[in-house]
Amino acid sequence: MPAKNESFVQTLRAQWLGQQMRELREQRGFTLKRAAEFLERDFSSVARWERADWPFRRGVVVSLLDLYGEHDPRTRAHFVQLAEDAWRTDRWDDDYDEIVDSSFIDFPWLETRAEQICSFDAMLMPGLMQTPEYAEAVIRNAEGKRATSFSVAKWMQLRLDRQRVLEPGFGVTVSAVLDESVLRRPVGGPALMRGQLTHLGALCRRPNLDVRVLPATVGLHPGLDGSFVLFRMPKPYPEVAYAETLGGRLFMEAPKSKRYAEAYARLQQIALDPPGSAKLIATIAEER
Repeated sequence: MPAKNESFVQTLRAQWLGQQMRELREQRGFTLKRAAEFLERDFSSVARWERADWPFRRGVVVSLLDLYGEHDPRTRAHFVQLAEDAWRTDRWDDDYDEIVDSSFIDFPWLETRAEQICSFDAMLMPGLMQTPEYAEAVIRNAEGKRATSFSVAKWMQLRLDRQRVLEPGFGVTVSAVLDESVLRRPVGGPALMRGQLTHLGALCRRPNLDVRVLPATVGLHPGLDGSFVLFRMPKPYPEVAYAETLGGRLFMEAPKSKRYAEAYARLQQIALDPPGSAKLIATIAEER
């Protein structure tokens, strides 16, 4: 951990911990004043910890968990681990077998707090832009033999709930570059794909969305290593890059995320502009 006189960089882990500690305090009916009195600290100190202006220390977290009556060993270990990792950036790839993983910052949490979501998709439609039918086909393929009606329904609901960030009133701008193969890859049959492409075309008309297609005629380009997402966060938080492989999920904060930001800027430059992309999407939809 950095020395005491070193300024604290507000990592997303620290923000995540602060939010969870605030939610736990409120759920258990404790005020900031009561928490501060228990710790024998100033009222503003607890507020700063919860806002991640200051990093939660392990001992403070343990004391507050005692006050809030949280005695479950697994939950306590989760909070303590976050406190110990508050200074860390990068690699948050825990086991995501459960519907919602609570160990580290999750993907939907980043989506709802970003100012801009930028994605490059080389294989499938972005989750935020999938129709329910397309999403179900993708989820069933990913789940394979593990798929049950319950698990598929839960994953679908999570995916569709995430799409509320596309609403103009939500305050998030979404930018996407899609490889042309994404538009042509058959998922669930012609009718399903026609519906998906029609839906995508409608999304292209929204003012808070910028959708561009990378033509198949483009040869070497900076997205050849695979799909990724770039979350541009409000200050003072760093931008976060996300990539996923069969080996796990990888989140990267600055400075490692800069490489993804540069790659995305280049992809936008060589992709078709929004009007040209919308025209190609409509043309492919008509071919179905």
